[in-house]
Amino acid sequence: MAEAAIPKKQTGGRAAANAASRTVILDAARRVAARDGARKMSLRGVAAEAGFAPAALYGYFRGKDELLLALAADDLGRLAKVMKEAGGFSGATAAALALLKGTETIAAASGALTEGGNSEPERLFNGRLIAALKALSDASGLPSDSRQSQCDIVLMAAALSGLAMFSRSGRLSALGFTPEEILGRLDSRFVP
Repeated sequence: MAEAAIPKKQTGGRAAANAASRTVILDAARRVAARDGARKMSLRGVAAEAGFAPAALYGYFRGKDELLLALAADDLGRLAKVMKEAGGFSGATAAALALLKGTETIAAASGALTEGGNSEPERLFNGRLIAALKALSDASGLPSDSRQSQCDIVLMAAALSGLAMFSRSGRLSALGFTPEEILGRLDSRFVP
């Protein structure tokens, strides 16, 4: 096995520097995604925004898919946090909708997910997705100990994601609905 393929243990300073550079890249990617759209984001554009050479990004991410998964995982972490802090189902769903309307990274990252989901970025995404679903479950008051309750939580999450997409694109208002009206129906259907 070539020596370059064997990961070397990093010293504290080197690991901190790598983490800082990764944060700079993710922050730049978030700005580019907000400006150009997550689906249209390019590694070259992110590198320019971050002040890196394009090839330098490959030291942190294998490609655009991994970068999108990292952004989406961060957004899922923020989603779980805002739902926990909002208190109650109505507050959690309103906070989730506000966050989801402001970003398309989760939807854009769906194309980067594979069926096996065994890469490190996918495992991180999956872990954050589970945390967000758990926060939604806690906010709804539904137990997550039965298959039926877990299905209901996934159904609520899918409804929130779709509602965010409809709202972000202007389709919800074109159909004559408000987000609050749909969230109220969601609340009446699922919350005990």
